[in-house]
Amino acid sequence: MANKGNKKRRQFSLEEKMKVVQAVDSGKRKGDVAKEFGITPSTLSTFLKDRAKFEEKVRKASVGPQRKRMRNALYDDIDKAVFAWFQEIHAKNILVTGSVIRKKALNLANMLGYDNFQASVGWLNRFRDRHGIALNAVCREDGDRLMNGLGIDKVNEWHAGEIIKLIADYSPDDIFNADEAGVFFQLLPQHTLAAKGDHCRGGKKAKQRLTALFCCNASGTEKMRPLIVGRSPSPHCFKNVHSLPCDYRANQWALMTQDLFNEWLMQVDARMKRAERRILLLIDNCSAHNMLPRLERIQVGYLPSNCTAVLQPLNLGIIHTMKMLYRSHLLKQILFKLSGNKDQEKVDIKQAIDMIAAAWWSVKQSTVVKCWQKAGIIPMEFTDSDAEMVAKEPDIAIEKLWHSVAVATCVPNEVNFQDFVTADDNLIISQELVDTEIIQGMVTGKNTAEAGSEDEEEDVSLLEQPKITITEAISSVQKLRQFLSTCAGVPDAVFGQLNGIDEYLMKKVTQSLTDSQITDFLQAK
Repeated sequence: MANKGNKKRRQFSLEEKMKVVQAVDSGKRKGDVAKEFGITPSTLSTFLKDRAKFEEKVRKASVGPQRKRMRNALYDDIDKAVFAWFQEIHAKNILVTGSVIRKKALNLANMLGYDNFQASVGWLNRFRDRHGIALNAVCREDGDRLMNGLGIDKVNEWHAGEIIKLIADYSPDDIFNADEAGVFFQLLPQHTLAAKGDHCRGGKKAKQRLTALFCCNASGTEKMRPLIVGRSPSPHCFKNVHSLPCDYRANQWALMTQDLFNEWLMQVDARMKRAERRILLLIDNCSAHNMLPRLERIQVGYLPSNCTAVLQPLNLGIIHTMKMLYRSHLLKQILFKLSGNKDQEKVDIKQAIDMIAAAWWSVKQSTVVKCWQKAGIIPMEFTDSDAEMVAKEPDIAIEKLWHSVAVATCVPNEVNFQDFVTADDNLIISQELVDTEIIQGMVTGKNTAEAGSEDEEEDVSLLEQPKITITEAISSVQKLRQFLSTCAGVPDAVFGQLNGIDEYLMKKVTQSLTDSQITDFLQAK
C-alpha cells in the first residue's frame, strides 16, 4: 500500500482561495463548498480566517492572484525598489525584458548597499511570481501603442472600433470617466504669470498645490464625490473639522499615487456592488492608473495614449468649467475683503476644499453631456438640440468681477481671466520616480506624517476652524433667513436649502436635549 505520509500537499493560489471565500459569501453551506473545491473543513476554516491577509495583498497589487505563497522576498527592500521602478516603466508602455529587470535589480541593489546580491534567473522568476508579472504582456494592448503620435485618422479608428465595443453593454448612466487635475489653491490674480506653465515637480510650490480626482457619467446625472490630495494629513485648519465635502488624503508630493487611486477604485467598486450596478470606467494611462486591483463591478477601459486632449470628456471642458467656477469664488472672496478694507489672507486647505467641491457640484448637467458628445463617446442626439453649449469664455458678470479685482490688485494688462483659470493646467498629477527617489524611499522610509509636520509649520499662520456651538449655528441660520426676507426675488430653492439646514440642526439639538433630559431623569430616580 502507498504510504499516506508521502501524499503531495496541494497548494492553492490566492485566486483559488478567493473563489472559495466568495462561494461561502454567496450563501452556500461550508460543507458543500469544501466538497465542491475538494478541501477539508479545516482548510476551509483557514482560508476564511486568513482572507483579510490575501485580499489585502491582491488589493494593493503587491502579489499576483496566481501566487500560492505570501512569503516576503529575502531582499525585501530590493524587491520593493525594483517593483516601484517596474511600475513606472510599465505606465510608459516601455517593453521590458527579463534581462533588463535583472540589470536594474543589480543597479538598485548596489545603491542599497548589497554587494552579494545576485539577480539570477531564479530570482527573476520568483519576482515575477510575487507580483503576477507576465513579461510578454508588459505593454498596454497593441491598440494603445498604435495611438502614439495620434492623428485624426487614429482618433476616428478608435471611435469606430474600440469604443463601440466598450460601451455596447452600458447605458450613458453607467459609463464614467475619471481624471485628475492640479490646483494652485492659493494662487492670486497678480501672480498668474509667475505660475503659468509651472509643472510643480516639488519644492516650495508643492505646499501651495492640491491634486483633485473627479469622476462623472455620460448622462450628466451623477458626479462622484471628489478625492482631493494634499501634503499634510492633518492641516492646522482641520482642527475641530469632522466632515468635509470630499474625500481627503495626503502624501509628501500632494500627487495621485497608485495606492490612493486603487483605494478610491475599491470604494467605488464596493458602492456599485451594494447598488447592484455594473459600470464602465474610462481612464488614461498615467502612472497612477496602472496595476489596478481586482474589481467586481467596474470594467476599466483605457483611453488611447497621447490623446486625452481630444478623447477624454473631463479634459474637454468639464474640469475647465470647475476651475472657472473655483477661480470666480476666489475673486468674489477677494472683492469682498477689498470692499471691507480687510487684509488679504491666504486661502487655507479647508477653504480651498470647500470651494473646489462647490465648483464641482455647480457644473451643469448640460455641460457634462456636451463634453461627452464632443469626445464622440455618446451621440449628439442624446440631448435636445437647444441644450447649453460648454462655456469656453466667462460670462459678462465674471468679466466685470475680474476687471474690478484686476484693477484693485494691479494685475498686468496682458493677463485676462482665462489666463487665471488655466494657470495650473500643466501641473503634473501623478508621481514619477527616478532611481534616487526609489532608493531614498527604501532607506529613509519617508511617510506622509513627516510631510505633514513640515506643513504644520507653514499653516500655523492660518487660523484654525473656530469651535461653533449648535446654538450659534441655529442663530446664524435665523439671521440668514431674516436677511433673505429683506431681499427681492430670492429663488424658492434658496429657501428650500435653508429649510433643510434648519431642519438638520433642530433635529440634532432636539436629540441631544432629549438624551440629556432622559439621562437626568433616570439619575434623579
